[in-house]
Amino acid sequence: MSLETLTYALLGARLKISPEAARSLAKRLRLPRSLSDDGKALVNVDLAEIRHTPRPPGSRPAGSIALLAARIEALKAEIARLEARPADHRADFERERERADRLTVELLQATAETMAAKEVTARLEGEVAALRTGGGGSIDSHGQAARRLGHLAATIVEADRKACR
Repeated sequence: MSLETLTYALLGARLKISPEAARSLAKRLRLPRSLSDDGKALVNVDLAEIRHTPRPPGSRPAGSIALLAARIEALKAEIARLEARPADHRADFERERERADRLTVELLQATAETMAAKEVTARLEGEVAALRTGGGGSIDSHGQAARRLGHLAATIVEADRKACR
């Protein structure tokens, strides 16, 4: 049992590890430490009691780095694909919104045309009813009936032309 007082650099050289690894090992083993006159840390250690086997440098196989790089590229491609999806959905949304606006305008126009047609139909039905009930047989009522019938025909033709537009 021979105690030696070593710096982290000397301890690392003896154990064939880096000075940082030697410092970490000294902390982990709770080895007694002190400061030298030049301010460097000294560790009291019995090298016979330390059972340390250093890991070979670069313990990762080179193939795993290539696999990780390929995985990173696949994830980047997935991110790009997922970032493109909202833009596609937004375009679909805008297209459907424009379509809905056009259909709303068409519906409002059709409603207005339907209301106008109902008004014309009601007026024409009133005129037809007046023609049916008003035929007394006098010349004046026949003239008035002819005028009403002509007016009725003109209204029907006008309504038909509006419907064709």
